[in-house]
Amino acid sequence: MARRGSYAKGIAKREEILTVALDLVAQQGFRRTSIKDIADAVGLTQAGLLHYFDSKDDLWVEILRRRDEVDLAQEWHATDPGSLLAAIVRHNTEVPGLVQMFVNLSAAAATDPEHPAHEYFRERYERSRRDFARDFRAMQADGRLRPDVDPEQLASVLLAISDGMQIQWLYDPSRDMAEHVELVARLAIAQSVTPASA
Repeated sequence: MARRGSYAKGIAKREEILTVALDLVAQQGFRRTSIKDIADAVGLTQAGLLHYFDSKDDLWVEILRRRDEVDLAQEWHATDPGSLLAAIVRHNTEVPGLVQMFVNLSAAAATDPEHPAHEYFRERYERSRRDFARDFRAMQADGRLRPDVDPEQLASVLLAISDGMQIQWLYDPSRDMAEHVELVARLAIAQSVTPASA
């Protein structure tokens, strides 16, 4: 019985670490948040904190997974994939440290299949393309998107615009990245509307 209680405490501590780490990275920034900062915030040594993860990189990946869980649980008021993506990007301006983390880790992981975040990003892009493409197919079914438009291609383009705008925003925070994503989505959808529904 003691083992089960110990296991539950371990899971609870890991959850606490991820929640605290997510907040710290969002507030302080990715580069300014150290393992020591996170360990101090949850009352552990650095070695004690890393006991809950395979490595420091694994901790960063798990923070990104937690960010995805939080985002998926949020109520997004959007009528199509483009406005949904713009709403998420708009939200990201409130958590610049998480944008920094996303950009840093995705760049490192893209060129190294052995990087701990490589599989996370591959799966994330695959899931995002699939979900957005499904929504675009639904738009085709109700006449809001031309039938000759490839939903997967449109999903890929919007994700690329979103990621690219977030990189530009890190260089120049005065850029309204959500506005740019919405513009491209509106143009793509407007150019794709069937004549009968125009």
